[in-house]
Amino acid sequence: MDKKVIEDKVEDFYYLSRSALVKDERNLDKFDRVFSHVFKGLDSLEEGDIAQIPEEWLKSLTEKFLTDEEKAQIEALGGWEKIMEELQKRLEEQEKRHEGGNKWIGTGGTSPYGADGYNPEGVRIGQKEGRHGKAVKVWDKREYKNLDDGVEIGTRNIKMALRRLRRFARHGQPTELDLDDTIKSTAHQGYLDIKMVPERKNKINVLIFFDIGGSMDSHIKLCEELFSAARTEFKNMEYFYFHNCLYEHVWKDNKRRHQERMDTWDVLHKYPSDYKVIFVGDGTMSPYEITYAGGSVEHWNEEPGAIWLERIQQIYESAIWLNPVAERHWEYTPSIQVIEQVFQDRMFPLTLEGLDNAMKELSRAS
Repeated sequence: MDKKVIEDKVEDFYYLSRSALVKDERNLDKFDRVFSHVFKGLDSLEEGDIAQIPEEWLKSLTEKFLTDEEKAQIEALGGWEKIMEELQKRLEEQEKRHEGGNKWIGTGGTSPYGADGYNPEGVRIGQKEGRHGKAVKVWDKREYKNLDDGVEIGTRNIKMALRRLRRFARHGQPTELDLDDTIKSTAHQGYLDIKMVPERKNKINVLIFFDIGGSMDSHIKLCEELFSAARTEFKNMEYFYFHNCLYEHVWKDNKRRHQERMDTWDVLHKYPSDYKVIFVGDGTMSPYEITYAGGSVEHWNEEPGAIWLERIQQIYESAIWLNPVAERHWEYTPSIQVIEQVFQDRMFPLTLEGLDNAMKELSRAS
């Protein structure tokens, strides 16, 4: 602030302080709440400078927040220029707090300026939140209130969490400019000497098994978002489907799941032990489907599903289970508890916090 990096405006200070202080996007909403509480609608950081409203900012919101009728009312008062001129005039004339009425800036009443009142072209000053939803100027517009540790997550937030699981290396043909080496070599040679390097790629290999059908139908949207995010973040990713528990067959096309199956053993032999294995399923089934031969509801399985899950543990050092069911419900489902035990408590909920912890677990052996 002393160096005048930004202007003395709360909006500029908001973006500067948010960039400097918030290191994890899940805390953006918490920051907004604290910031709104501290500044309470002020628009300037200069002492004694009260509520300088950015006129262009207000105009840009008309299409979004005002109806045609409200726009006509604004024009009837003389348009935006007249409103802003009158606001500045009243700020200069007013010397004390005012409540009620229809002219002075204060609380209540029908003045276009202030808080807790009603006027369709109002400018909110010093009010925590709108009572009628009609104020044009708000500092407490919380755009990130769905970013929280405990909420289920969308594709964008899943991508952010999956990025914890990275190990970069340069592979392939040199296609990217190496700026530092180009500058160094050019200075040394005395002429432009362009240096290229291969693209940096994530070397992590991922194998994902998705539970499909039955109780998982209610989690289709979340699983689709996870799948989309994973395809973007992991270039070396393979996926297969199963139903309820892993058995001797998996498949890649759910429409032809009974005609085009793959032997699970073939999959485990094809993908080496350095792959990170992720199971995605609600784990909701009869415990017999996990612990007994013949427990599958679709076919006669020669070996219990738990045997196959244990083989995964033996072959792959890094293996986890992601559960879309809220963690607080797990203790009421015996089959979930069985899978948790098989995976040695490496089951995580599909929330921001759960996915973060899951990626940390997979990263340990990277």
